[in-house]
Amino acid sequence: MQDNATEVTAAGIARLAGVGRAAVSNWRRRHADFPKPVGGTETSPSFALAEVEAWLRKQGKLAEVPLRERVWQQLVGHPEGPLTALVHAGCVLLLIHERPPVWLDASAGSDERLAAILPGELEQVLRPRFGTAVNTTPAPRRVNDASAAPAVNEDSTPGPSRVNTAPTPPAVNASPAVHSAPAAHTAPAPTGPAPTLISPTSPAPRALRTPTGPQLLPSVPLLRGAAELAAETGARQAFEFLLGRHLDANSRQYTLTPAELAGLMADLAGPARTVLDPACGTGALLRAVDTRPEQELYAQDSAPDLAALTALRLALHSRATVRGAAGDTLRADAHPELRADAVLCHPPFNERNWGHDELAYDARWEYGFPARTESELAWVQHALARLADGGTAVLLMPPATASRRSGRRIRADLLRRGALRAVVALPVGAAPPYNIPLHVWVLRRPDRTPVTPEVLLVDTGSFAGEGRGGPDWDAVRQAALDAWRAFERAGRLEERPGLARSVPVIELLDDDVDLAPARHLPPAVADGAEQLTAVRERLGATLRLTAELTPPPAAPAPPARWPLTTVGELARGGALVMRTGGNGGHARVPVLTDHDVLAGAAPSGTLPESEEEAVLTEPGDVVVPVLGGGSVARVIDEATGGAALGRNLVLLRPDRTALDPWFLAGFLRGTANNRQASSYASTATRLDVRRLQLPRLPLDDQRRYGARFRALAEFERALRHASRLGEHLVRGMYDGLTDGTVAPG
Repeated sequence: MQDNATEVTAAGIARLAGVGRAAVSNWRRRHADFPKPVGGTETSPSFALAEVEAWLRKQGKLAEVPLRERVWQQLVGHPEGPLTALVHAGCVLLLIHERPPVWLDASAGSDERLAAILPGELEQVLRPRFGTAVNTTPAPRRVNDASAAPAVNEDSTPGPSRVNTAPTPPAVNASPAVHSAPAAHTAPAPTGPAPTLISPTSPAPRALRTPTGPQLLPSVPLLRGAAELAAETGARQAFEFLLGRHLDANSRQYTLTPAELAGLMADLAGPARTVLDPACGTGALLRAVDTRPEQELYAQDSAPDLAALTALRLALHSRATVRGAAGDTLRADAHPELRADAVLCHPPFNERNWGHDELAYDARWEYGFPARTESELAWVQHALARLADGGTAVLLMPPATASRRSGRRIRADLLRRGALRAVVALPVGAAPPYNIPLHVWVLRRPDRTPVTPEVLLVDTGSFAGEGRGGPDWDAVRQAALDAWRAFERAGRLEERPGLARSVPVIELLDDDVDLAPARHLPPAVADGAEQLTAVRERLGATLRLTAELTPPPAAPAPPARWPLTTVGELARGGALVMRTGGNGGHARVPVLTDHDVLAGAAPSGTLPESEEEAVLTEPGDVVVPVLGGGSVARVIDEATGGAALGRNLVLLRPDRTALDPWFLAGFLRGTANNRQASSYASTATRLDVRRLQLPRLPLDDQRRYGARFRALAEFERALRHASRLGEHLVRGMYDGLTDGTVAPG
């Protein structure tokens, strides 16, 4: 059943039809019968999805709306906002995952019957999975999208605005002591046995409450669509797709924690039966934990919607009992009696309003009362307070926490008492903010064993990738885990220059108590004279090749007057296939990023994990970046073929009987061509690939031009290689001369 109330923006229409937004604007101007706006604003109108779908089909521009897009548009257009819609969909997908016959029976009747039956059936599923009675909530007030989506660090932890959150979605309940929602909209106290989800003395509310029938009724079309999607892909994959698409569509509201980093932190913590994430966001860290029998996962977040989504996500991900709660962890701890085997946490950074004035005499500050500017050290001590003796906590920290003078007394006490075991410096680009090399702290709650007199310091900064490609995660992971496991076994580590060493605690207890690894590690051994001689020889060979590839003198010719066509016309005529990248995929393959294309580098990126089919490149494809204003087009070779297409890239797959790939790529690189096809309406220049022009020439003439363009590309590649070798040689010579491994004469 189609939901006539679902609205879609111009961007959504473009996605449905597989065109650019400019095409949608043209349709609105040229077709008097194009659906009229039903909402939104004058500059950003929204349209009824059912009317848009009917118009597209009537015009022959759409055979059928893909199921994924239909469900996504229903979620985005939900009257209570996408977060409420995600919670409702997650509840039903968990029901389908756990008890599919119940869903089939309940969904057989009318929408009203389904909405009436679902709360009772959901209760029977949610109660055992979340280890508590999951009570229904009263009817909520309406909230809009903006107020329902506070800034967070995803997979995430809430950002600086996490304490005073916006009005809450109906499926979750906010604490009036922490959040600004009026008490009238807070769920009543539950009846029946006291829940075990949170301590009876804690003011923090449970993460998830069963929606009522009236709350679910507007969601029924979405729920039926989500069930269809689950039948195709599985309930877990359907929820991951919807959640991932929401996070991607609202990327400015969420700060992603890469899955690779979450996996590294979970591995540093080691196997655990009870695990806590006190700033869980949407559960990336807890999802990375290795599953164990009878496992319990504890989660809390100050954003109620994220706490609810995490609970559902974890329940769909594993058989562990999930005990989630909403509320400000430092002010209203939901798990005060917990002593977990492990704590994983990506806390909010640089938070001034963390409770400094209210929590001055809190029992958690065993190692000292944190300054107002040291919120991260408050989270460190909270994590230690929730650990069992000998338990391990792993936290992602800003580098300033390792050296700020305001925190030196707490750092010193953590060292003296053996609580801080390791500091791992990550490469630039490992996690937001991408321009800062973040740290990972590994802590252990001291038990009766003797305090280890050394601390492990690891610096993986040398494994940073180029540009936005991200670091070499395999190298980061191997370096950090190898050093940590060797240190755990022996209590110390043999020095690994430039990478890792164990430092006696007494060395660090000076006036600064500076824990930054780079300041305590011996420098890596510079390239010796032999290595530099080899680099010099390679540079010489590359320069000779560059000279051979230098284009011959340009032969003058009169201005050409070719008949022109556009990429859009060629795509409509079947001369090429046009695809856009960056929607995710379940296959773990190398990802070609826009930076890789601009730099002429090998695939270096990652895509969000989803059940969508990634766009895979083939030799002979032409790839064009759409952001940045550069005149670049890259022909995929055998070495790059098979890589997935990343964000902000368009792939053109020419029919070889009609188009030569090198001819196509060469003409797309023309400066004037790019200028006329670019939009400058925003702060970033965006290229409309469909408007790029190229001449209509016979295939033989195309191949003549293609051969010349290919020779230019080889010359360009040789120049880049020579530049990299030259930089290597210069840096090696400076390092060798300054550390004495290279003689000056």
